[in-house]
This record gives sequence, structure tokens and C-alpha cells, in this order.
Amino acid sequence: MDPVTLVVGSALGAAFEILFSAVLQAKSTAKMFQTHLGNLNTTLDSLQPLIIQLRQSANHLVTLKKPVENFTTKMKEGEKLVGKCCKVWRINIIKQSEYKDKILALDGSLQRFLSILTLQFVSHQAVVLDRIDGNVGAQNQNQNQFEVRCAVPPLPPVTVGLKEPLDDLKMKLLEDGPVSIFVLTAPGGCGKTTLATVFCHDQEVKDKFKKHIFFATVSNKPSYVIVQELWEHTGMQAPALPNEEIAFKWLQKFVKEREENPLLLVLDDVQSGSESLLDEFNKFQRPSYKVLVTSRYQFPKFGRPYPLETLKDEDAMDLFRRSAFLPNTSSNIPDDLQNQIVELCKRFPLAITAIGNSLCNRPIEFWRTRLLELSKGSSILEADRKLSVYLKSCLDDLDEGMTTVKDCFIDLGVFPQDQIIPVTALLDMWAESYEGAEDFMSIANLYELTTRNLAKTKILIITRNEDADGYYSEHFAIQHGMLRSLSIHESRQDPIGQRLIIDIHGDELPTWWKENKHKTKKARLVSISTDVLHSPKWHNMHLPKAEVLVLNFQTENYGLPKFVKKMSKLKVLIVTNYGVFQADLSNFKLLGSLPNLKRIRLERISIPSISKNSMQLKSLQKISLFMCSIGQAFSNSSIQILEAFPNLVELNIDYCNDLVELPVKICDLIGLKKLSITNCHKLSSLPEEIGKLVNLEVLRLRSSTELERLPGSIKNLKNLSFLDIYNCLSIKKLPEEIGEMSGLRKINMGQCSRLQELPHSVLNLKELREVICDEETKNLWGEPFKSSLININITVAKEQHNLNWLYYKP
Repeated sequence: MDPVTLVVGSALGAAFEILFSAVLQAKSTAKMFQTHLGNLNTTLDSLQPLIIQLRQSANHLVTLKKPVENFTTKMKEGEKLVGKCCKVWRINIIKQSEYKDKILALDGSLQRFLSILTLQFVSHQAVVLDRIDGNVGAQNQNQNQFEVRCAVPPLPPVTVGLKEPLDDLKMKLLEDGPVSIFVLTAPGGCGKTTLATVFCHDQEVKDKFKKHIFFATVSNKPSYVIVQELWEHTGMQAPALPNEEIAFKWLQKFVKEREENPLLLVLDDVQSGSESLLDEFNKFQRPSYKVLVTSRYQFPKFGRPYPLETLKDEDAMDLFRRSAFLPNTSSNIPDDLQNQIVELCKRFPLAITAIGNSLCNRPIEFWRTRLLELSKGSSILEADRKLSVYLKSCLDDLDEGMTTVKDCFIDLGVFPQDQIIPVTALLDMWAESYEGAEDFMSIANLYELTTRNLAKTKILIITRNEDADGYYSEHFAIQHGMLRSLSIHESRQDPIGQRLIIDIHGDELPTWWKENKHKTKKARLVSISTDVLHSPKWHNMHLPKAEVLVLNFQTENYGLPKFVKKMSKLKVLIVTNYGVFQADLSNFKLLGSLPNLKRIRLERISIPSISKNSMQLKSLQKISLFMCSIGQAFSNSSIQILEAFPNLVELNIDYCNDLVELPVKICDLIGLKKLSITNCHKLSSLPEEIGKLVNLEVLRLRSSTELERLPGSIKNLKNLSFLDIYNCLSIKKLPEEIGEMSGLRKINMGQCSRLQELPHSVLNLKELREVICDEETKNLWGEPFKSSLININITVAKEQHNLNWLYYKP
């Protein structure tokens, strides 16, 4: 063993022994932490024999060098933490709560290390190689042990809800074709490995590939270890593979020797960042060579992945009953009680199995207690320790270099469970929460979460050049209910306490909130969700550092809580009514006392109810109204809109179906740079005064299907660079004055089916560079425009409508 590896192994062993001793000692003195320390002691007991084995194996120390170094550091930190626990006073409730969380986090880290070692030493019954002077010798040359390396795992005793995805896999992988790699993807715990195992045991699959099926668990193993295991499965002594370059040459040899036969390779649990490994497996293009990859990551480079969805309702109940009841036994647990618990598990296989096992053979009183705990807002992750450790591992590779992406994941928890999340709301939050966060950067972070199956993004209308102009009003994010539990759990583990997420049901305040009121003083992002029966008890809060406030409710009448008046640092307010009808919003005038408020987003709110209030919001820069009732609110109001919003630069009105004409008062907002009126299908006219908005840079009128004309005064909009009239079906012609819009660089006129001709003044648009249209409107840009406007790029956008998000069931 080389000196560096020897030092790594010795450091690990020393750190383990010190932590083990510290925990044993603390168990007898730190009575307040006995349960948590007991769990930590159990984990260390399980780790001890594997660490001894690891220290004796040079090969495994080399392959696991980075995890070993990381967890050596964790153990050293843990020893200091346990020492501090022994010094905490019994009356110091805050410190007790803080250290309990830290012990739980330490235990979770060690549990993940235990999983890595178990995978290395036990799950695959690994043959320990002893490299001495470059020679590779196996401690056990028994061929049966070699074959275990990449053998297909045995069928699990219970498989539920896999028939449909199994048929899909067979259809895609049994047919000979040019695609070699196929990615099966889903969040952790959804059954990817189980499905891959069932696939390999299917008779049709075995008939096609016969003995040439290899099942390799990748996880955190280096590439050369995977290649070694493939060779060992054939009964061959593994070659010496000192680096990836040589390993990949042996991979080529391995595949080439089997080119006369169909070959199936299953690469299970492939981690993000493994593209180079998959690139090597993807080099062999032949019809009967297939690689099935299972991963939490989607690997978009290798084509569209196959997402494994959560279970259907009937399958979820079937799996739960198999977990919660002993075979061939009757039960006195009512069906409605079972249904309520299964609903809390969100059709997530791992959660269903974990909760079912915890209730197995328990009396009905225990079931009712567990249901009550969960229904009052206790995270399901707190109900099962193993489930918590496993799900938290989904975030492990976000800890280094991707902290903002992880923060964005946690932020998704501020929106209510089982609801779609408007991407524009996220952009408002993140623009003020993360320094320098431009919209495109936030969208990139959201897509990163999507590729890691930590969120989903749905788009109502997809065009070829989607997002090119920063339009995201038809984009929605979705977070699975179990992942929301993880978001909330992570927010509560934050030692700084930057987020405060509270779900209030009925008159009872959540237990967690009662025990953590002190966190309100630190919170920068606050989310409060209430149901139709909520009590005003929560209104007495002190949030001196809050910069983002998200209020979610379901009632027809809602009052802004009085504590809002004292939130002097508030920058973003998002108010969402999840009820069926628009709600009256009272106490809106409280916002007049907030000196730093920059963004307001209102959803399903009656604007007339707030337009009665006279106020001045000097710092307000952006207002977004989504599915609101506007009517004649501003027309009949005594509010002088320029005085109320003197520095407003962006106004978005979306899906406000009672908007017939744009209120003239809006044209007084001379500082406005972006005006977006979209999906307001009844909007029939724009005021002539719109030409007063001389600073306007973007005018978006898309899907205003009854809008018949653009006023001639748009000629005064010299700074307008982008005009979006996509899907304005009733516009028959553009105003002749359009040629005077000297700053116009881009126009989207797709789906304007009644537009018959372009005005001759279009020839004066010397700065025009891009036109987005459909096949019909493209023809309008023929001669003489084509030869005169030679710098224009004309793009024909193909679209597909996707309304699935409307019917999404988490």
C-alpha cells in the first residue's frame, strides 16, 4: 500500500475510534440526546467491521479515496459536536434543538457512507484485489464468486405497478435499432433498479440476450472498476487497469469479443457527471447492442429519457397493504384510515413501503396517532429515519459548487403541496434573493433541477425558439409531494434559518412552528399557507429581516396580516388564491409603509377590492396580475396611478379574462419599459394614448384574440425593440405608422391568420433583425420586403400545445 493511501486509511480509523468513544461516553452523560446518540451509536456499530475491512484493502481505499477523506472529516467534526452536547444546559431548549438536528445530519452522512461500503463489500460480494508491484491477484479465484460481480440481482419478493413501464422498456430495447443507450430516470426511491431487474428476468429479454446480460451497479465507483467487474463476471481474472484510458481499451475488447451476439448492459445508479463513462459505452453502434442506464439524472446528451412515474392509486394501495399487513392475516384497520395514510405517501414506492413497515402488526391506536402527526404538518421524512437518509442523499452532489441550485430546490417548498408553480413567481423570488440572478440564470437552475428529477417543468405552448425573448408566463414547475417534504425538511435544518415555511390547517398552529418561533427573527424568505378554516392566531409575527413573503390561501376574502406593515426590508410579495373564484383582498394599504418593496405578484385576486386604497409605493418596479378580475378597476378609481407607482418599469397582465380594454390611466406610467398583456382573450382595443409610453422597450400582446387593431400612436414608441402580437387572430392589418418605430428589432407575428398584408412603411424599419412567424405570414415577407430588408432573419416557429399541466396529479 502506497504511503498516501496508508495515511488516508489510518486517518479514517483514528477518526472513527475517537468518535465511537465520544458517543459511548456522551450516552451516559448527555441525557437530553440519548435517543439521537443511540441511533448514532447503532450506525457506528454497523460501520465498524466494514471500516476494518476497508483499512486492510488497498484496492478499496484507492477507489473510495474521496468518500473516505470526506467522511474522515465528518467524523472529526462529529467528535467535536458530541463534546458540545455534553455541555448543553437542560434549560437551553434552543441549543438542544440545534444540536439534535446536527446529530441527525451527522448520522445521515454516516448512513450514506455505510451504504457505499455495504455496496462495495456486501451487495456484490466483491473479490478483493491485492495489487503488488503491478500484479493483480484475486484472494478468491472461485468462478461463481467472479460471476456475482455483474450478475442480475434476484427478483424482489414484491413488484407492483411495473407492467406498463416494463412493456415500454421491452418495446424500446428489444427492437434492433441505432440507439444504444437508453436512460431510465426518476427520483430516488421510485423503483428504477427494481424495474431494471424485472426487465432482465423477463423471458423475452432472456431469449434475446441469453447469457449476455450484465448488470453493473455504478454508484460512485471509478470507471476502471466497472470494466474490471464486467470482465470478472465472465470468469476471467481481472486485468490491471491503472487508469481510465487503459480501462476503456479493455471495454472495447470486452464488447468486440461479443459482437456476434446480442448484448445487454445494465448500468444501475449512474451518478450525475458520468457523461464520459456513458460516452465510452455509446461508441459501439450496432443493432443488437443495448445499454440500459438507471439514474436520478436525465443525461439529456443521450436523447429523451424514459421517466418512471410514481404508482397509480390502486397500485399504491396494493403495495402499502403488502408492507403493512402480514401475509394471510386479517385486519381491523378501516379502509378510510389506510387510504388517508397512503395519500400522505404521494404514491411514492419507498415512502409507502417505509410507512407500511412501520405500521405492520401495530394496533389501530398507533395508526391513528401516526395519521394525526402527519396530517398536522409533520414531515413524512421525520416519520421514518431510513427514508429521510435516503431522500437526502438525492442532494449530495449539490453540496459542492451547486449551492444556488440546491437553494432553488429548497425554495420550491414555499408553494403549497400538490400545486403547480408559475415560473414567473420563482423568477421574482430569485431575482431579489440571489445576487446577480438574471432570469436566464434562474431558468438554467430550474432546468438543472429538472434533469436531476428534483422538479418538473411543464410548458403550455412550446415553439421552436421557446424562451428566446424571456417569456415564461406559460411555464410551470411541479414538485412531487415527497420532494416538497424534503424541501421543507432541508429548510428546517438550515442553521442560519433563512427560510420559514408554515402550513396552517384549521385553528391549530403547527407543532413545529410553536417550537421554533425564534426563527422568525432570522428568516429572509417566508411562506404562509392557510386553508379555508384557518385562524387569525398566526397574525402576530415579527419578521424584521424578511425580504420575500409568499401568502397562499383558499378563501374568497383575505386580509393581508397586520405584521406586513413592519416588514421594512420586504422586496417581493406574492399573494396566491388557490380557491375557485377571485378573492377580495383587504388591508392592501399596509404596503404603503414598505420602503423597499420592488415586486408584487397577485393571482386570482379582485383588483377592484384593492384599487379603492390610496397609497404610494415609491420603490415598486414590477406588478404581475395572473387570473385576476380587473374590470373597470382603474377607470372608476380615484387613484392617480403615476403617483401610486412612480417608478414602475414592468406591468404584466395575464389570463385576466374580464379585461375588455386597457385602462387609459396605465398610459400615464411614462417610466414603463415592459408592458405585457397576454391571454386576455376579451381585450378588443388599446387606447390611443399608448403612444405616451415613450420609454417602452417591450410590448407583448400575445393571444389577445379579439384585439382588432394597433393604434397609430405606437409610432411614438421609438425605444420599442420587441413587439409580440403572436396569436392575435383578429388583427387584419398593421398600422401604416409602424414604419416610424425606429428602434424595432424583433417582431413575433405567428398565428396571425387574418393578417393579409404588410404596410409599405415596414421598409423603413432599418433596425429590424428578426421576424418570427408561421408558414402563412412568412409569405407576407416576400418582395419587395425580402430584397430591401436583407438583414432580417425570418424564423418559422413550429408549435405544439401541451395542456397536461392542467390535469397534473402529484
